Amino acid sequence: MDFLDFFLRSREAQRALKQARARLYRVAYSWCHSAALADDLVQETLTKALRKSSQLRDPKARDAWLFTILANCYRDHFRKQRDMDDIDEIEISHETTPESESSRAEIVSMVRTAIAKLPQGQRQVVTLVDLEGFSYVEVAQILDVPIGTIMSRLCRARNAMKDILLPGMQQNPAISRVIRRIK
Repeated sequence: MDFLDFFLRSREAQRALKQARARLYRVAYSWCHSAALADDLVQETLTKALRKSSQLRDPKARDAWLFTILANCYRDHFRKQRDMDDIDEIEISHETTPESESSRAEIVSMVRTAIAKLPQGQRQVVTLVDLEGFSYVEVAQILDVPIGTIMSRLCRARNAMKDILLPGMQQNPAISRVIRRIK
């Protein structure tokens, strides 16, 4: 710390700054969990403090002033690390709006409610075929039932869901545009 001796003539100021350095380091390390980065942050803090020492009006507030500088250095470090996007290259798309998100959430809720009302066997087939995208053969193997049973359960489940969802679609035209057809 020879540079401190050069910049600070007063022994008391040197002692206070050396004590503050240890505290600054502990805090910086607790924030970033990197010894090298903590040391860099403390070094930058002390450099700025020495450069701007004339701004410190109240010597009693020195610690708070130093920790404020440390917090700003910490923030600046991560601000520099963050990737920036060129605003001119960003394409603004209005595909999702609060209204469309609300409508979508309402549809999902209605479909979940309709599926929950189905008997267990139909519910299994609908979720595996229509939601998860398995083929009839795969679902027959998963559930260990004949493929004909899968087809009949699926037909009955889709008809039941149509009966459950149709009244809601008639009440809300936005939903009927989204749910055009139930297989």
